[in-house]
Amino acid sequence: MQPIKVSLQYLLPKHAVSRLVGKLAAAEAGFLTTWLIKLFIKQFKVDMQEAKQSDPAKYKSFNEFFTRPLKKGVREIVQDENKLAHAVDGTVSQAGDIDADRIFQAKGHNYSLTALLGGDAELAKPFEGGTFATIYLSPRDYHRIHMPMDGQLTDMLYVPGELFSVNPLTTEHVPGLFARNERVVSIFDTPHGKMGLVLVGATIVASIETKWAGTVTPPTGKQVQRWQYPAQGNNAVMLKKGEEMGLFKLGSTIVAVFEPGMVELENLQPGDVTRLGQPFATLKS
Repeated sequence: MQPIKVSLQYLLPKHAVSRLVGKLAAAEAGFLTTWLIKLFIKQFKVDMQEAKQSDPAKYKSFNEFFTRPLKKGVREIVQDENKLAHAVDGTVSQAGDIDADRIFQAKGHNYSLTALLGGDAELAKPFEGGTFATIYLSPRDYHRIHMPMDGQLTDMLYVPGELFSVNPLTTEHVPGLFARNERVVSIFDTPHGKMGLVLVGATIVASIETKWAGTVTPPTGKQVQRWQYPAQGNNAVMLKKGEEMGLFKLGSTIVAVFEPGMVELENLQPGDVTRLGQPFATLKS
């Protein structure tokens, strides 16, 4: 069944399905919405005790439920200045060194760092030979993304692409998955070097948002779009460690990349569960 499941994804009109699901998820359908949320909670064993609003009936739409904020204090951000914090609740897909321009995806598959960052070789160059971590957010996870460390936003890119599922099965069988799917790339200057956070879209991911730009997709496009941000002034974006930087409406994956010699990752192994705010890496400089 596994090869069939993967093959069907090539045939599925993924963008059309995803946008339709997005409209349904945004609908305020009263009792039907509440029923769907309760079904989802039961199916995926969502821990609503962590949510700021724990009553499913209080959510007007499925999107409002899915992007629910957590109660204050549920996730503590590591305070050690030499430690980076995990950006999300999720599961480690892969983590380690970037081999020149290649990032390891799964056994038998790697992909181009340059392609991941929208095809701009100059943008990718500082990260060559650096460090990466790929974290998968399952349906039950908290779906807001937070900063691993302080950072000054320099660039944001929308990169058009496919909308394959990003679950472990697809990751193992679709070559170059994370550099093929639609994604939003954010590049930050930090006191210790450059950091990139890539929010990867997937089947039925109806929207990707950032705190400074709001909804980046949809609408979709056919060309890479790039926005650059100043270090000072009204359009400057400076975010602190632990501060929210974006969210997914329905689940997906993030890829974090760092300059060479900048960080040493914790002992992250595929399948490890991550929790927002816990130690992610140690600064080397």
